[in-house]
Amino acid sequence: MRFIGRAFRSGRFWAAEVPILDVATQGRSQADARRMIADAIEALVNKPGFQAKVYAGGGGNFEVGADDDAVLAALLLRRARARAGLSLAEVASRLGAKSVNAYARYEQGRSVPSVAKLSRLYAAVGLASDLVLIESTV
Repeated sequence: MRFIGRAFRSGRFWAAEVPILDVATQGRSQADARRMIADAIEALVNKPGFQAKVYAGGGGNFEVGADDDAVLAALLLRRARARAGLSLAEVASRLGAKSVNAYARYEQGRSVPSVAKLSRLYAAVGLASDLVLIESTV
């Protein structure tokens, strides 16, 4: 699983962002900005041994991934739920789950959702947005 990001000139610095994760940072160079975005994601995950990987593309575009898809999906869901201002119970209710734990295990990275399940989970926490899949160009 990888998420699309972009690096762009912002004054004297380079900014880097991964919009779906609502993460942005900056660096002195494009490469530095990409290193900083990986560091920011690792800090948000806050799990020993977790490493974000940045795959450089063309035109300032890049992709961010990790060896642990469950942890990356968990970050996506937590960030989307926080943006929406929802509690775990509210998301579980939107999914029709009988238990908050059924949803929470995805946010904790204990379960890896299938693409279809991730789409349903994201829709429950997202703000009326679809999860769009594209083929990697990197």
